[in-house]
Amino acid sequence: MGCCNSASSAAAQSSKREWKPLEDRSCTDLPWLLIFLLFCIGMGFICGFSVATGAAARLVSGYDSYGNICGQKNAELESIPNSGMDHTHRKYVFFLDPCNLDLINRKIKSEALCVAACPRQELKTLSDVQKFAETNGSALCHYQLKPSEYTSAKASSLCPKLPVPASAPIPFFHRCAPVNISCYAKFAEALITFVSDNSVLHRLISGVMASKEIILGLCLLSLVLSMILMVIIRYISRVLVWIVTILVILGSLGGTGVLWWLYAKQRKSPKESIIPEQLQIAEDNLRALLIYAISATVFTVILFLIMLFMRKRIALTIALFHVAGKVFIHLPLLVFQPFWTFFALVLFWAYWIMTLLFLGTTGSAVKNDRGFVEFKVSGPLQYMWWYHVVGLIWISEFILACQQMTVAGAVVTYYFTRDKRNLPFTPILASVNRLVRYHLGTVAKGSFIITLVKIPRMILMYIHSQLKGKENACARCVLKSCICCLWCLEKCLNYLNQNAYTATAINSTNFCTSAKDAFVILVENALRVAAINTVGDFMLFLGKVLIVCSTGLAGIMLLNYQQDYTVWVLPLIIVCLFAFLVAHCFLSIYEMVVDVLFLCFAIDTKYNDGSPGREFYMDKVLMEFVENSRKAMKEAGKGGAADARELKPMIK
Repeated sequence: MGCCNSASSAAAQSSKREWKPLEDRSCTDLPWLLIFLLFCIGMGFICGFSVATGAAARLVSGYDSYGNICGQKNAELESIPNSGMDHTHRKYVFFLDPCNLDLINRKIKSEALCVAACPRQELKTLSDVQKFAETNGSALCHYQLKPSEYTSAKASSLCPKLPVPASAPIPFFHRCAPVNISCYAKFAEALITFVSDNSVLHRLISGVMASKEIILGLCLLSLVLSMILMVIIRYISRVLVWIVTILVILGSLGGTGVLWWLYAKQRKSPKESIIPEQLQIAEDNLRALLIYAISATVFTVILFLIMLFMRKRIALTIALFHVAGKVFIHLPLLVFQPFWTFFALVLFWAYWIMTLLFLGTTGSAVKNDRGFVEFKVSGPLQYMWWYHVVGLIWISEFILACQQMTVAGAVVTYYFTRDKRNLPFTPILASVNRLVRYHLGTVAKGSFIITLVKIPRMILMYIHSQLKGKENACARCVLKSCICCLWCLEKCLNYLNQNAYTATAINSTNFCTSAKDAFVILVENALRVAAINTVGDFMLFLGKVLIVCSTGLAGIMLLNYQQDYTVWVLPLIIVCLFAFLVAHCFLSIYEMVVDVLFLCFAIDTKYNDGSPGREFYMDKVLMEFVENSRKAMKEAGKGGAADARELKPMIK
């Protein structure tokens, strides 16, 4: 942490002449940073507790149904039979019935034993099990049976279910897992609803394995296409935005015309040729066509009026997209920002899942209803699960918010540097440095607000899934309405947070002050914000669709030449999902840059007017837009004054 003083930047912004961005720096929301650090310490305590209580050994080495950890000597557990055994030479967990799955709790219900080796070949009879024990020294039946007793009458209930499938130990986790996954077909069907039989599942999986080189190549293709598209948008932004706008209007007009044509054709058709039984159906269809045609007409008229009213504001969207392309030329490392964020998220998720697995095997040994040992945590510590889940949401949102703050800081530095040759050598690293020194508390507070909205929504979604088919129509409607409202609130807060981070990067104010300032500017420039977020977002969405379609088409052409595999469903789904993810990562950064530039532009027009001593910071393209707006205001008179009010940014 750098030096943290409580002085605010408000005094420097009291007059337009004194305002200078990026100069006043102080730590913002320091108490929230301390709260976040304490929360992370709590997450570390949960991980340390689960490891210290022996959960790490039970997770990695595995344990049998009597609480004995495989591969070591064990202490005897009170009132637990067969506990305290020496399994030094028995390093693997073997399930007597590995296909007996509990689909609800997602665990194997079979009795587990520690064995010296997993059967690598299928054992069809008890004689084969006996021979395997004598040859490999690995007893697969209950501990109380000797290998010589495996063929006796009592062995049927104490030995594994026949036939014993061929299995191999899972790397690092010492569990014997069947090599053939067909016995997990029901489990796969529960997770993958479109798989109706094992043969389909096998064909899909084998197709992915056979096409792994093509899949990898197509994923790289989507990466290249995303980078090319960002370059294309930078040079043809003006043409592209107008093309999208015209296509939307023509599509609406064409759809409306087709509906009216179908209605007129249906109305003129002779009713005498229709049999009486179908006459009512024909009248209903005609009435439906009329309703559709009227609705489409109203929608087209409203859309046309909106486009007509916002045509001047689309020019600002074009200018911002053009400047955003220049930002990526000066700050090329912005392109790789999603990769670092994704890498950080993967590391955290791996830690979170590992800790979750530790928690699943921690606690005290207790008997279940079948007489087997389970490990459960009692008392207040049993609520560690909830703390851990909240940590998943908050820290994930914190990492994403750090990316937003980093991008905002770099773009703000670019915008408010008059001479671009004086930019820092690595503006991204400079932005990261400012984030760590001054604004981690702001990021922690903003991500916590999103967490507060996400947790109730997830709880409601869980309740809805548990009550599926049991609740009445009214309860289902209320639940879905609440989930939808919370989702909308989350999206709005995400957008406001992103702009609050930009305001923080400019003025170095705390989160609440920055959010208030950002909200004021968004409301006062509502029409321009709407233009940017409708036209701009729609154009970027079409870019994502273009990349997905291009990658999918290339996949179909390549897979068509692979004669040994005909089912293309799963490889194409994997490729298209990856292509959409890559395109979304790249274009979402582009969208974020445009939003930051808009806020900087609004603040620039607030404190500067282009006169000596108050020169604009903005790019020449944006200056041309301002000059054109001034000319339009002079010509329009009062109408121009109304438009000028929309350019009011933050009011201090």
